[in-house]
Amino acid sequence: MVQDSVTTFVDKDLRGARFNRSTLAGAVMRGVDVRGLDIDAPWLADGALLVNGVDVVPLVEAELNRRLPGRELRQARDPDGLRTAWTALEQAWAVLVTRALAMPEGAVDVSIDGEWSFAQTLRHLAFATDAWLGKAILRLPQPFHPLGQPHVEYETDGYDMSILATEKPTFAEVLQVRADRQAMVRDFLATVTPDLLAESRPSAWSPEHHVSVLRCLHVILDEEWEHLRFALRDLEAQD
Repeated sequence: MVQDSVTTFVDKDLRGARFNRSTLAGAVMRGVDVRGLDIDAPWLADGALLVNGVDVVPLVEAELNRRLPGRELRQARDPDGLRTAWTALEQAWAVLVTRALAMPEGAVDVSIDGEWSFAQTLRHLAFATDAWLGKAILRLPQPFHPLGQPHVEYETDGYDMSILATEKPTFAEVLQVRADRQAMVRDFLATVTPDLLAESRPSAWSPEHHVSVLRCLHVILDEEWEHLRFALRDLEAQD
């Protein structure tokens, strides 16, 4: 039986190495020195992570929920639960935006370790709302706002992405589009029904695959909480 080749590192010094947008799924580490190891895995809850035989995923999830009150609501499945979850998110972001506004001028445009700045993060969340609510759920003919911040690898799926801004907007403009998109989600959730949540829609970036409206909303909630965590981390790095 032919087995897939496995890359093996023996007695290698990887101190200070960085792995960005890389997969280490199924990687096995034995007798390794991991002091100061910094792992950021947005999809950690989708599997197990064993450290000395202990699955640490539930521990990490519990601690993140403690640090970010309201995060535990992100998998709500009924209209009332989703409305409560979104209210908690808006409150958490309001606190963070207030903190960012109180920082020295230009702090919202600072990139830490090549990551998006605070302003870019808010623009990306507008784009995510446009993709999963405007495009996937509501099926608007042109769902994207010009100030949205996409990932470069996103499929355009026939949409005109030339509308996306090429010049950096002011932070006031960013806050306005962000507020508009938050209101868009809030207004949708105000009247959503269990039957609508169960309806099927083409996935935002894989239209050949269909997902429920509820799943689309969960993607938005996950994006919001993950990027809030990133933004908080990077603002703290500037203190």
